[in-house]
Amino acid sequence: MKERSPKPYLVRAIHEWCTESGLTPYLSVRVNSATRVPAEHVKNGEIVLNVSCDATHKLTIRDDLIQFAARFNGVSRECSIPMDAVAGIFAKENGQGLFFPVEAAQEGAAEAPAEPPSTSPTNGGGKPKLQIIK
Repeated sequence: MKERSPKPYLVRAIHEWCTESGLTPYLSVRVNSATRVPAEHVKNGEIVLNVSCDATHKLTIRDDLIQFAARFNGVSRECSIPMDAVAGIFAKENGQGLFFPVEAAQEGAAEAPAEPPSTSPTNGGGKPKLQIIK
């Protein structure tokens, strides 16, 4: 019998802790061929996503996959992230959370789409926005 990974349980726990604490959960993702996120927001093979309840629609965190819909530059997009592509989950406000080691099964990580010219997203308050953070 294959041993179950604790990763999805830890991701769900940190997401719940952030939500209940009034913090904003961010997901750090290593983009590979199985990851479905807006390619124009991928930088150096990685993307950081706001996965708060206010920023996502129909968020599901399963043992093998994280799925949700979110708005990117005002356009609703479906996102699908394999659990093995998750590099970490943390609170935007204080950086507390968990980061995971790179897994050997990260095939296709080098196949991440080329990044477009970078623009600096800003959120001057109001409605939450997904943005890349460094």
